[in-house]
Amino acid sequence: MTMRAASLAGAGLVALYTLTISAADGITKFIAGGYAAPQLFALSSAMVLMLSFAASRSARSVGAGGLRTCAPRAMALRAALTVLACIGFFQAFRLLPFADVFLFIGLMPVIAGLMSGPTLGEPLRASAYGALALGLVGIWCLMPGGMSSVQAGHGWALMAAVTGTGSMLCARYIGRFERNALAQVFYPNLAILVVMGTALPFVWRAMPAADFAWVAAYAVCLFAARWLVTVALRLLPAYVATPLMNLQFVWMVVIGYAAFGEVPGAGTVTGVTLVVASGLWLVLDDALPARARGLRA
Repeated sequence: MTMRAASLAGAGLVALYTLTISAADGITKFIAGGYAAPQLFALSSAMVLMLSFAASRSARSVGAGGLRTCAPRAMALRAALTVLACIGFFQAFRLLPFADVFLFIGLMPVIAGLMSGPTLGEPLRASAYGALALGLVGIWCLMPGGMSSVQAGHGWALMAAVTGTGSMLCARYIGRFERNALAQVFYPNLAILVVMGTALPFVWRAMPAADFAWVAAYAVCLFAARWLVTVALRLLPAYVATPLMNLQFVWMVVIGYAAFGEVPGAGTVTGVTLVVASGLWLVLDDALPARARGLRA
């Protein structure tokens, strides 16, 4: 696969990821009103592990790697960061309007850009700084009510954005050594099950069949999203993939309006337009052949 084809394929996978992860986020906000985080994450992680195990059996039948990993330390770090990100986003969705959480999802490309150089040896090209600056302007427009409106939910969301970005950088790093996306779905969810399972007996509430079905739907969406983003991060640099993930704001607005009656303001829409534009700028810059980039510079 050529570099351009890989970039475009990665962008397509990220776009599909935004739909599945937004659906999972919507279910998180719905469930967060009636259940503690360990109950949602323990049950859903158990389901994701079963899906991963079933997929791994099919993979072994065609000679793929199953659930083995050749980067156990990086995988352990990714798993730990994923647990922290899950807790942070759960609390953020519980405390903040759906669209407001997007402010901090919008910070993830900036965090990835700052961290990619020292952690992955993928320093930003000069043209990419302009795209990130545009994204920062968009993020400023998204700030609900200015700094005076900061509350506990924003702190949880910031923690989730930092740890979630770190988990994605780990995925990019692991992808350099192995092509087994299933392992990157399985082990983080195993960590979530172990951590949340220890607290589950203290917070368990009886769950009707309808709510259990929502948890199952969440697990399917999460399994699909984590598999898609793992493959995408093997094809795209992290600072390119993460701005594209801001396309999920479109789905978040639709879900927020349809399910929770939340309507974003003009400042939010303006900010999102700039953030999405910055992501498309980075993708197009990454997809250009190296010779064209050199002539343009």
